[in-house]
Amino acid sequence: MRLEGRTAIITGAGSGFGAAMATEFAKEGARVVVNDLNDNTGRSVVDDIRKAGGEAMFHKANVADGGEVKDMIEAVTDAYGGFNVLINNAGVPQWNQPLTETDEETFDRIFDVNVKSIYFTSIHGIPVMKKGGGGVIIHTASTAATRPRAGLAWYNASKGAVANLTLTMAQELAPDIRVNAICPVATDTPMLDDFLGGDRDKIAAFEATVPMGRLGQPMDVARSAVFLASDDASFLTGVLLPVDGGRCAA
Repeated sequence: MRLEGRTAIITGAGSGFGAAMATEFAKEGARVVVNDLNDNTGRSVVDDIRKAGGEAMFHKANVADGGEVKDMIEAVTDAYGGFNVLINNAGVPQWNQPLTETDEETFDRIFDVNVKSIYFTSIHGIPVMKKGGGGVIIHTASTAATRPRAGLAWYNASKGAVANLTLTMAQELAPDIRVNAICPVATDTPMLDDFLGGDRDKIAAFEATVPMGRLGQPMDVARSAVFLASDDASFLTGVLLPVDGGRCAA
C-alpha cells in the first residue's frame, strides 16, 4: 500500500472529490481525517472507511474560520501525534453569471473558502508538519485556474490564486514539504449545476469539448491525489496537474 503509515487531513471530505480521496487514501493504508461542515455526510464517509477495514476520524470545522482550523490541527495532533499529508480540498462554486451580477457576500464566501482556508491550514498546519519531518500538501485547484471561462470570473480568480500559491509554496517549503495542485475539469459532482447555470442540457455540449469524451469523475481526482501523496511522486513539487481528459490541451 502506497500510503501506509501516513496521516492525511482532507478538507471538504464529506462528498465529491474529498469523499473519493478519503476512501482511496484509506485503501492505500493512510489514516484519514475527514473534515466537513456536514456531520451526516462526513461521519458516513468515516463509517464506510471503517467498515472496509480502514482507519479514519471525523472533525467538523469551517475551514474559513481560523479558530476552528487551529482546533482541528490540535485535535489531529492529539489523536495521531501529527500528520504528514494535507489536502486543501474544501471549496465552493459560483453560479454561472455575468461578473457584475455577483454580490459581495458571494464574492467573500468564494475567496474565504477557496483561498483564505489555505492561509489558515498553512499557518496552523505547516509548523506541525515540519516538526514531524515534513510531508505533502495538495490543493484542489481547477482548470479554471489555467484556462478560465466566461461566467465564472470570481471562481476562476480564486482558483488562480490557489495555483499561484501552489507554485510559491513549493519553492518556499522545499525540500521539507512538497506542494502540488490538481486541476480537474468540470466533474460529475453536486457543484456541476452551479457551473452550468442550472442547465443540465449543457452537459452533452460540454462533454463534446473534452477529447476523452466524458465528464471527470471524483475517482479520477482521488487516484491522482494518491499518486501525488505517494513516494512515486517524490521528486514532484510545484506541479499543476490537469485531470481533464485533454480539454486544456485541445
